[in-house]
Amino acid sequence: MTMSRDDDDPAHEADSLGRIRADRAAALARAGRLVLVDIREPAEWAQTGVPAGAVLAPLTEGPQRLRPDFVADLERALGGQRDRPVALVCRSGGRTAFARRLLLAEGFSRVLDVAEGMAGGNFGPGWLARGLPVEPWPSADREGSAVTGTSP
Repeated sequence: MTMSRDDDDPAHEADSLGRIRADRAAALARAGRLVLVDIREPAEWAQTGVPAGAVLAPLTEGPQRLRPDFVADLERALGGQRDRPVALVCRSGGRTAFARRLLLAEGFSRVLDVAEGMAGGNFGPGWLARGLPVEPWPSADREGSAVTGTSP
């Protein structure tokens, strides 16, 4: 995989493993330079809220079972553009590392990992501790932002 390092490419914000800090991912998403995707499950969204403006696409369904439509949902969220920059966020970075590898193997070329997640982890304090914007879930104004049938 080759990520372009030009000044307009969000990949230059990431380390060699594609990890990006939550605050940088939030800023790039606000600027329209990448698509932020929360891959947690609906119960987690309800517990903490979701990153402001994030697309919601759960990676798993049930205990440790990959959701069969995950890759198709991501492609749909990116408008079919597998080279469009995307940053994945989960609770603490474990699922995003796996999902990044999966998507790269499926031909997505600009996948970043918000490795500190929502709650923090080895890579940093997390979305919530950084005070980054969140939206409640479920929320009437988020209707249609989930790429899956994730109604409450």
